[in-house]
Amino acid sequence: MDIIEKLRQNLNSVIIGKSEVIDKIIVGLISEGHMLIEDVPGTGKTTLAKAVALSFAAKFKRIQFTPDLLPTDITGITIYDMEQRDFKVRLGPIFANILLADEINRGTPKTQSALLEAMAEYRVTIDGVDYGVEKPFIVIATENPIEYEGTFPLPEAQLDRFIMRFSIGYPDKDFEKEMLFLEKIDNPLEKIVQIGSLSDISEAQNKVKQIYVHSVIVEYIVDLANYSRNHKDFYLGVSPRGSIFLMRIAQAWAFLDRREFVLPDDVKKSVVDVFNHRVMMKAEAKLRGVKIEDVLNEIVESIAVPKGVDFSK
Repeated sequence: MDIIEKLRQNLNSVIIGKSEVIDKIIVGLISEGHMLIEDVPGTGKTTLAKAVALSFAAKFKRIQFTPDLLPTDITGITIYDMEQRDFKVRLGPIFANILLADEINRGTPKTQSALLEAMAEYRVTIDGVDYGVEKPFIVIATENPIEYEGTFPLPEAQLDRFIMRFSIGYPDKDFEKEMLFLEKIDNPLEKIVQIGSLSDISEAQNKVKQIYVHSVIVEYIVDLANYSRNHKDFYLGVSPRGSIFLMRIAQAWAFLDRREFVLPDDVKKSVVDVFNHRVMMKAEAKLRGVKIEDVLNEIVESIAVPKGVDFSK
């Protein structure tokens, strides 16, 4: 049994009946991408992040974002050691492999931006000195889509750093009953077994980058992004970074399917999750009740899918 299948088993043991969401978590992980999970409390966001970390003995940190959280609470601070009579750096929780940024939209924009440098460049600046963040480094951020009081919407530059945004959703009745029986006895997280090491994550991430992407697939991705920039219901389309992330996610889906090349279906099923937080609706479209997901699905249907090509060459 390979490392991916073992990880699937671990995650399925803590989140029942959400195999599609679990595959998205795995795809985000091996794509070396940060993920934004938008959902109501209690659906298993924290549990999933912890289970991933436990599976690889990865350093896990959780930051609960609040309006009074400071950037230095995330990155770290230089303090004066009275005994040593010298300044020392106390590193913040951002120095982790799996970082859970809980309710990220409750932090102020200044605090939210403290994550940007690490998410993009794998380094943090503390009092003018650069400190590298160890790879693999994955941010799994959460936000509650229902509560708006005391929240600060994530700026576009921050949103664009997340490779995907998706939700977990409520479980079906039968799965929820099974979950209750499991929780009645033990915390499922206590049964998570280590199935690999950090080097296994890095190896999978490197293999994903080697998955072949045919030139017609690249053109297909660019066409999808361009269509979003000219759509009548959007005043902000997908950035070039969004195109790159769509290609990377498609490569990861191919890797999960044990293929060495990307198919158009790998791209199609990734569009909504990769694009939904990178576009902005026009006011008149919102008034008409148009939803972002509906427009993105329309875009997918409007762009011709490449056919008659050997995608493995």
